[in-house]
Amino acid sequence: MTAAVFFGCAFIAFGPALALYIFTIATEPLRIILLIVGAFFWLVSLLLSSLVWFMATAITDNKDERVQKYLLIFGVLVSVLIQETFRFAYYKLLKKASEGLKSLNPDETAPSMQLLAYVSGLGFGIMSGVFSFVNTLSDSLGPGTVGIHGDPPQFFLNSAFMTLVVVLLHIFWGIVFFDGCEKKKWYTVLVVLLTHLLISALTFISPHYGLSLVLSYIIVVLMGIWAFFVSGGSCRSLKLCLLCQDKDFLLFNQRSR
Repeated sequence: MTAAVFFGCAFIAFGPALALYIFTIATEPLRIILLIVGAFFWLVSLLLSSLVWFMATAITDNKDERVQKYLLIFGVLVSVLIQETFRFAYYKLLKKASEGLKSLNPDETAPSMQLLAYVSGLGFGIMSGVFSFVNTLSDSLGPGTVGIHGDPPQFFLNSAFMTLVVVLLHIFWGIVFFDGCEKKKWYTVLVVLLTHLLISALTFISPHYGLSLVLSYIIVVLMGIWAFFVSGGSCRSLKLCLLCQDKDFLLFNQRSR
């Protein structure tokens, strides 16, 4: 049973990301490099967040429950701000690199900013999901029984679906964030920051997992729709793609083979 829980939760949390990597990233060496760099940027942001958390706990050195709660809220706030700062730094790096490639070889077509945003967002999402869920996933192998002392029995399943939320949202956040930076629409950057804070705050209302998951997936759907239209999508193109009538999509797949 523990093996079934382990593999089931692992595929729920990382199955879509794995599929996206295989079908859209793995065949292009440049995209793999950009994905790894995006994951590295997220790791550096995690390191800085950990340093801030360590200094805050060392300075306070208080075991009071209320102080610990405020420290946790402070840590989440700082972590989100640092992550989005590094997303902006990665955007600046990709922007400079893209401009440099154009100046060196004007005839060569550089990757679009939407593609760069998607790849970097997937890198952020995969690394964030791995670090947030890997310890919980390892505990699912046992020993022990979840819920035996009255705790929610669906803890691992809820954690897996919440990890999937984070992975998908980092992709959508990346697309919307980069588009806002490109078009100088700073309110979209603010929306990304606020929704990131909101998703992080929803983890505080456990063990009410049903409410947090419903609200989280509502945000995923809304951000996904926004990212779709920001990337140049339309209702017509979505209909043609679903009906396998999108000529550009079919030709691209044929060339890839």
